[in-house]
Amino acid sequence: MNPNLTRLQPYPFERLLKLLSGVTPPAELETIRLSIGEPKHPTPGFIAEAVIEHLHGLSQYPATRGSEALRAAICAWLTKRFALPEDSLQPQHNVLPVNGTREALFAIAQCLIDGDPQALVLMPNPFYQIYEGAAFLAGAEPYFLNTTADSGYLPDFDAVPDTVWKRCQLVYICSPGNPTGQVIGLKALQALIERAQRYDFVIASDECYSEIYHDENSPPPGLLAAAAALGNDSYRNCLVFHSLSKRSNVPGLRSGFVAGDAALIEAFFRYRTYHGCAMPPATQDASLRAWQDEAHVVENRRLYREKFSAITDILALVAALDECVEAAQRIRNFIEHL
Repeated sequence: MNPNLTRLQPYPFERLLKLLSGVTPPAELETIRLSIGEPKHPTPGFIAEAVIEHLHGLSQYPATRGSEALRAAICAWLTKRFALPEDSLQPQHNVLPVNGTREALFAIAQCLIDGDPQALVLMPNPFYQIYEGAAFLAGAEPYFLNTTADSGYLPDFDAVPDTVWKRCQLVYICSPGNPTGQVIGLKALQALIERAQRYDFVIASDECYSEIYHDENSPPPGLLAAAAALGNDSYRNCLVFHSLSKRSNVPGLRSGFVAGDAALIEAFFRYRTYHGCAMPPATQDASLRAWQDEAHVVENRRLYREKFSAITDILALVAALDECVEAAQRIRNFIEHL
């Protein structure tokens, strides 16, 4: 038995189920699930139709690299979305489709960590538990970057000592962050890239929330854009992970990609050929169509803005009621002491 398995913590939702065991919600009310982060907007019909239309591909083994058309669509989307230099991303060398970013974020540590018992994997705290588990199973130690009010709920890379950077082999970042929602700015990303090149570690940027934002004119920046702005248009030491789950409301499709440094992508491809995790043909075609269409993503953001506005109003009312209750309690205490 791999001894590192004993270091894995129970997954958060398993612990949550235990905490909620025996709790029966009112039968007449619809349950609002605040646990797993599952989108509740409908899946666009054209994506579901694409899956059905291409089920005939089940008689063939899919390629680990995915189809040329899918990889080209991903490169085109990345180039347009993040204003990358034309042709800096090559479908054959800079991108791999994956079965959801969770699978890839975990597997990348197994691929890149070199077995040094002193190896560190840096990650924000609070964090996606996959990052910690990936570090443990790769034989490395997690090093937590606390995201507190003092740091603006962002990792403070400047506070990390030089001794830690020297042992660092991989840094996980998540921007926009879960659960803080904070966005790592372009300058901070560029400073991290410069550190990655100085100390020779890899940045794994989890950007699965990048397409949910308030202002249509101000999308969050990404790691590849930061690298290109530095003149690093080979994206050395940089990998980004994107998913259709939140962007297109298809978590059940299990579709995403990893893109960036061609040498790292080639190593990850070699790893994945042994892993046996190629994306099914029908999923590939549905994914291709999803990455080529932006209209449904714009509509998705509009629906989220409506919900954000509604919940903000509700929370403001709750806060006002709390203030009234506190004021009433103070008056009561005053009267009792007269």
